[in-house]
Amino acid sequence: MNTTSTNNENQKTQLVISVGDESGIGPEVILKALGSKEIPKDIQIKIIGSRKNLAYTYKLLKSVGISNIPHPDTLDIENIEIPNSELNLSKKDYGNSSFHYLKYAIEIVKSSPNTCLVTGPICKKSWALAGHNYSGQTELLSESCESEHTGMLFTAKSPITGWRFNTLLATTHLPLIEIPKQLNANLISLKLDLLKNFSKKFNKNINLKVAGLNPHAGEEGILGKEEINFINNCLFKWKEKNPEINVEGPVSPDSCWLSSAKAWKDNESNKHDGILAMYHDQGLIPMKIIASSYSVNTTLGLPFIRTSPDHGTGFDISGKGTAQYQSMLEAIKTARELNIRSRLLNPH
Repeated sequence: MNTTSTNNENQKTQLVISVGDESGIGPEVILKALGSKEIPKDIQIKIIGSRKNLAYTYKLLKSVGISNIPHPDTLDIENIEIPNSELNLSKKDYGNSSFHYLKYAIEIVKSSPNTCLVTGPICKKSWALAGHNYSGQTELLSESCESEHTGMLFTAKSPITGWRFNTLLATTHLPLIEIPKQLNANLISLKLDLLKNFSKKFNKNINLKVAGLNPHAGEEGILGKEEINFINNCLFKWKEKNPEINVEGPVSPDSCWLSSAKAWKDNESNKHDGILAMYHDQGLIPMKIIASSYSVNTTLGLPFIRTSPDHGTGFDISGKGTAQYQSMLEAIKTARELNIRSRLLNPH
């Protein structure tokens, strides 16, 4: 019997949750997720945020008839009261508090081996108003951890087939006009390395797909030159260095995710391990349509596991008690699963 493997499987997952922007649905979906029967029993959770705000959210949810949520007094909350962190503040104040919650959570996770981070949604505009000029949480995480090569990957486990659907973005929060300027062979190769390593956590025989940038993957240069200028050659060279990996591409973006839609619902369909999308909306539109609320954002290349729900702050429904919590629940479950798989792959 492999006692090391057994011990790693039985070890509790330590998880830190930063609540995100408290004027949005972050506190609500966290409380709802923690009240779910699907929450694994072998995790220990610490929440970084304002106890006052979580207590307010608890009372609000109770007032609209939601009962299966934990009382904040039963939770391990690292109570961080940012100056001016009262209720009903400005976007700037909420942006400042959510920024500092994440910064504090990052420091805890960095100093605690085998601890995972789950982040609630933030508002980039609110961060900017507070003087925190980052295009998202991923960029702050990369800087804080001094991680040179990171990746924004969206993953979802089908409740129908159990297949894990993965899409990694080559570029992230960029205006469309900037994407061709940022794409290059080295970037694509580095992202494929990240996708390969992530996929190996789940499968030994890896099948990857790479979407083209242009319609019909450029149609041999008629609809765009990036494929013939560097993407085709980049994939050829990467395949030479990784002959054990099956890579298809560049695939016409309008058909690249058709097999994903089939694999999500059909056990008998062909299943790939991951797709590399060239830009944010190219990858996120099919991900959200196919996986819906089961999709989770995870950052590759950090010294710890980080996940987050695949949705924003939901300001328009905040305070109504109607926010769906499935993606936050999946973020917690995915962090646990990735933590266990990482321990099994690296038992020492």
